[in-house]
Amino acid sequence: MGMIFLLLLFIPNLIWAGKKPQGYSPEKENKVLLFLERIGEALTCCCSLIFSDFNIHKWTAWSWWLAAALVLMAMYELWWIRYFRSERKLSDFYSDFLFIPLAGATLPVLAFFLLGIYGRVIWMLIAAALLGIGHIGVHIQHRREIERI
Repeated sequence: MGMIFLLLLFIPNLIWAGKKPQGYSPEKENKVLLFLERIGEALTCCCSLIFSDFNIHKWTAWSWWLAAALVLMAMYELWWIRYFRSERKLSDFYSDFLFIPLAGATLPVLAFFLLGIYGRVIWMLIAAALLGIGHIGVHIQHRREIERI
């Protein structure tokens, strides 16, 4: 399951590398937030691949955590589809989706956090928290910049 989550995360990001929003510039990103984001990314990837606790088990009430994580990842994919069909402006990239603010950053972080709850893996919870602080923080910074323009 961890590998599936990573594929759902990486495939649209690889496509995005060739379809970045007009005017995108990572040069002014907060170095502390960027550091936390990178550490969170690395730890999230490692945890996703190392721990088998995320795999599907017999259905129990605890399985709802996995179901919720899958719903969030599906919403993340839908957000990407909307972005790729848009004019690909900065405002499209830092947009909300179904009342989720900064959906491109928030949805995958929440999905991995819920995956950590489902697997009962404290390391994934820590990794997702670090990723969230950094990734969502950087997105907040960028969104504030485009709102000033």
